[in-house]
This record gives sequence, C-alpha cells and structure tokens, in this order.
Amino acid sequence: SPQLPDGQVLPLPSVILGELGKDPQNPTVCFYGHVDVQPAKKEDGWDTDPYTLTEIDGVHLLIRNLYGRGATDNKGPVLAWINAVETFRALKLAMPVNFKFVIEGMEEAGSLGLEKLLEENQSFFSDVDYIVISDNLWLSNKKPALTYGSRGNACFYVEVR
Repeated sequence: SPQLPDGQVLPLPSVILGELGKDPQNPTVCFYGHVDVQPAKKEDGWDTDPYTLTEIDGVHLLIRNLYGRGATDNKGPVLAWINAVETFRALKLAMPVNFKFVIEGMEEAGSLGLEKLLEENQSFFSDVDYIVISDNLWLSNKKPALTYGSRGNACFYVEVR
C-alpha cells in the first residue's frame, strides 16, 4: 500500500489473477482489464445516473444500449472476455487457448501496486504467450481501436498548502 507524504497509508483494492485451462498444446493468452472508473456526476452531462447501469433501446428493436460509468472503460470489455469463456463452457466447446486474467481496480490512478504484485507473481506469467490489453476506445460504432503498443504513465502526488 502506498504511503502519502503526510504518512497516511492507503489500502489498495485486490487484483484478481485468474486462470482457466492448462493444455500444453494451446497457447496461453493473458487478458488485462480494470474495473475502476473516473469520477462522474449527472450534471456532467449524463442523461441517466452514471453509477446505475441503464439499458435503453437502440435505433433497431434488437439493439440495446447500456449507459453507465465504466460500460466501455473498462467494465464492459472485462465482462466480454468473461462472457466469451462462459459461452465456450456452456456450449461444451474445447477452448482454443488457455486463459489468464489480470483484473485490477487502480488503473485510473496509475495502477498503484500492480508492478509489485506482478513482480511477486512472476511464475503466474511464465507460460503466457500473448497479452491482450482490453482497455481501448472505439473509433466509431463499428470500428474498435486496436492498440499494438503503449507507453508508460507518470503519476505525481501534489500537496498544496
């Protein structure tokens, strides 16, 4: 847990490390996502309460739109991977890959504590062949962004008196 300049220690939320499948014939894919969000208030321009997931009909009767803080950044994409695994299992289909998940709750604050956790659990990643970072935007309603590289963050704590 990080210590602030005034000595206060902040507890960090847990990071979920999960895995499913250990078939040595399959590649292992590690999916990263986060479930924390930026703050929001209804008066910021939301038509609905930002912290209540609200389902609203789309332009077509079969399309439902979900509105809520984190629906796209990044709770929705995290849930999509979990739903994909759930679908394979429900249909009793063999999964083409072994899955590993890293789901954290501090990404919006610079992933505090994640680096230390990853260093302490290097064996968890020893068989990972691919990493998918599921934290991207959509360029339009039909075109997701496909990020193939990223840069680091620089975070600072400033106390003004």
